[in-house]
This record gives sequence, structure tokens and C-alpha cells, in this order.
Amino acid sequence: MSSDRIQRLCSSITELELDALLIVDETNVRYLSGFTGDSSWLLITPDGAATILSDGRYRIQLRQECPSLPAVIRPPNQKINELLAEVVSGTSGMRRIGFEAAHVSVAMLRDWQEKLPKTQWMETAGLVEKLRMIKDASEIATIRSAVGIAQQAFRKITGELSATKTEAQVHYELEAEMRRLGAEGVAFHPIVGAEPSGSLPHYRPGNVPLGACRTLLIDWGAKVDGYCSDLTRTLHRPNTKSATSDRFAAAYEAVLEAQLAAIATIRDGVEAVEVDRAARAVLAKAGLADAFNHGLGHSFGLEIHEDVRMGPSSTDTLHSGMVLTVEPGVYFEGEFGIRIEDDLIVTDTGCELLSDLPKGLDDCTLVM
Repeated sequence: MSSDRIQRLCSSITELELDALLIVDETNVRYLSGFTGDSSWLLITPDGAATILSDGRYRIQLRQECPSLPAVIRPPNQKINELLAEVVSGTSGMRRIGFEAAHVSVAMLRDWQEKLPKTQWMETAGLVEKLRMIKDASEIATIRSAVGIAQQAFRKITGELSATKTEAQVHYELEAEMRRLGAEGVAFHPIVGAEPSGSLPHYRPGNVPLGACRTLLIDWGAKVDGYCSDLTRTLHRPNTKSATSDRFAAAYEAVLEAQLAAIATIRDGVEAVEVDRAARAVLAKAGLADAFNHGLGHSFGLEIHEDVRMGPSSTDTLHSGMVLTVEPGVYFEGEFGIRIEDDLIVTDTGCELLSDLPKGLDDCTLVM
């Protein structure tokens, strides 16, 4: 599988007339090679030959994870920049080497130029990230597992909420349960926001007891074999008669309608901005346009935020095999926030939902 990914990258290397492409981003190295360690680079030539540059800590791990990939191991007294210079100098014909401009510092590039003055260093942008946009069958299977574990953990933890538990405790219990179910950890720092805290889209849970909170926003995800999931549900206390609860109910229904409208728009070939526009039209009609202050969703995989992005300024086009979140939300400072987020796969004729937690207003009750 890793060799297939490297071969798909070779056409870009050839088109750019490069003698080699240097991959330094750890996520991209993992995607192409299967190696899960760090501090290692991948040097690829147009014919698909690839060499991983690493150090002695990973000698055994490299043999286990990518046995068919040649490795050059540096000694403890050698830096990886020096190893790169040694490998390039000892290989004939490496005059034009592409590098990942988004992942290389100016200082690093200058060091390469000093060590290899006859080498032309050519900036490249998003070559591997473009490949990662379309998930293969094994990636989708792993993401399904990550979604399934996240949902199982959510059901258990939200069934055990109490007024004395804090936001942070709910976070820790979610993480522990996901790990117990087989996840390697969380996909990102979970958001657990009780009532006014839920109005902060990237809130960090604190030592705040849930107490008598009327709403609770939880944004969480599991990571399985490197792959993420990303879900949000907003819970509320049922049978609370007040102007605030009426306002919450109306806003919740609008967010749900916006999410369903967006999902109905998704299919192979549709512009991402159209999907975002479908959700915003619903919220604008409900008078909530200004309360929706972020993009509609994003792709994810080995990282929680990957290309593509769905938002008002998006220039991306959706294609079959992309895995996306759809997460409209509205936020009222000092009161509450509402976000509903699901994961899905783009298909030729529409999409397939990966997550299936209930999300109707009456389904998402907060019981303590």
C-alpha cells in the first residue's frame, strides 16, 4: 500500500522535472512509508525508489513497519541535515531536489544550501496532501473504527453525568473510555462546554462543575492507528420552560436543518462553497447568520484538519472518497452554543454518513 502511494507521487516528481523529492513532514512520511516514528525524512526519486533517513532509535521499528524500504541510519554524533548532505553527495544526478515548502524553515533551507551548494532546491506545495484528500479502503475502515469508538464512549459517559462532575472530568472520562475501547488516544483536545462555555467554539474544559447547567456542548474524537474522528453533540435539559429554553430550541432546530441541508448537497463534483452556502441560507432565514462564525466543515484523516475545507471562501471541489465533517454552529456570548457535527464519506451520487448518534432536539437531552 505504501509503495502504491509513493508510485502515485512519482508523476508529480516527473512533471516538476525533479531528480528527487524530500519529504520532511512526519505525517506525510507516515502516509507514504507506514513508519510511525519521528525525526525521519523520506527521499524519493522519479522512478519510485525511496530511502528513509533516520537514526539508531528506530532501526528495529523501521524493519517492523516498512521492511521493504531502504533505510540510512545516522550515528548519534551526526545531525539529519548532515546525513542528507552525505546521501545526496553520494548519489549521482541529484541536482534538482524538491522540498515541502510549508514544512521547511528558512534556517533549514539555508543549511541545505550551504552543505550542498551545487543542488537546486525547488519549492513544492501540497503534493502529498493532495494524495491524502482521497481515502483508500483501509483508511476508511480505520476511520470507521475511530468513529465507532468515539460514539460508544459518548453513549457511556453521557449516561453517567452528574451535577458534581466537572467539564474536565467529563473530558478525562471520555478519553479513558475511548482508550479502553481500543483507541490510542483522543484525536484532539475535547471540548466540554457547560452552558455559557459552549458559546466559545474552541473552549478548553475547566474545573467547572456541571451543576444545574441547562446546555452542554461536547466536541470529541478518537484516534485509531493514527486516524481521527470528529463529532459534536449539544445536550439540553428537557422540560425547562423559559425564554432561554425556547430560544435554545428554536436555534437548535435551525442548526439541525442547516446541517441536513448541507449534507443533502454533498456529492462528487460539487463545489465546497455550495455546501457551505446551503447551511448558511437556512441559518440566515432563521435570523442566525451572524451567530455562525466559522466554516461548515473540513476533511480529516491522519490529522484532524486536512484539505479540503468547506467555508464561504473555499475554492475546493468535493470528490468521491473524501472524508468530511459537517458542523454548523451558532453561539450566543454568555448564554450557550449549539453545534451538531457528523462525519461522512463523499460518494458518486451523494454521501455516506459514518456517524449515527441521534441528533434530534428530543434525542439530545441532558439527564443528571
